[in-house]
Amino acid sequence: MSKAIKYYYDLLSPPSRALWIALKLAKTPFEDCPVALRKKEQLTDEYKRINRFQKVPALVDGNFHLSESVAMVRYLADSKKLTEQLYPTSLEERGRIDEYLEWQHLNLRLPCSLYFREAWLFPANGIKPKPKQEQIDKLVKNVEAGFGQLERLWLEKDYLLGPNLTVADLFSSSDIEQLKLCQYTVSEKKFPKVAKWLDRVREASQPHHELAHAFLNKKPQQAAQSKA
Repeated sequence: MSKAIKYYYDLLSPPSRALWIALKLAKTPFEDCPVALRKKEQLTDEYKRINRFQKVPALVDGNFHLSESVAMVRYLADSKKLTEQLYPTSLEERGRIDEYLEWQHLNLRLPCSLYFREAWLFPANGIKPKPKQEQIDKLVKNVEAGFGQLERLWLEKDYLLGPNLTVADLFSSSDIEQLKLCQYTVSEKKFPKVAKWLDRVREASQPHHELAHAFLNKKPQQAAQSKA
């Protein structure tokens, strides 16, 4: 019997959360290997031997080490460690998910990451002061431009790519959920499709969604204290 894969992650990282939830939904056995970003454990020499880029998440399957979460999705799917619903075997369905995953890097993940970093992460860690309101407004504008594209281009059905939850939904919802730490909530009035889609993703991925997002669901002040 082959050994379980090792999964290195921090649930503060959106890609880490997305893949952790996917593994749980697929009931894939894995060895739990948390890496505390707040303690800079990803910068140790020990972890560098796990992931040469010293980031999370990382995957180890025997002697094979893999970084980059989307590459991990494809590897896990091809090795039958993800369900076909999460990442289909059909070339057309898989191609559509891959198209979305490529699109979301610059159009959703990047603006969400910049907003989170500048408005919460850097101030909470004393790296930078909290931005002025006009700077925050610009960051929010960029985030909401991505939400607008989600509404127009992707959310024609219940989920991003059709009637079923896939890894595409898990990755993008994790990026958006991160903004709770910035005290930002998606407006159902302004972005009704996005808000309802987020609710569907939360419901479809329970109980793992709640566990993965426990830190984010704290009040912002509590989160900042526990992060420091």
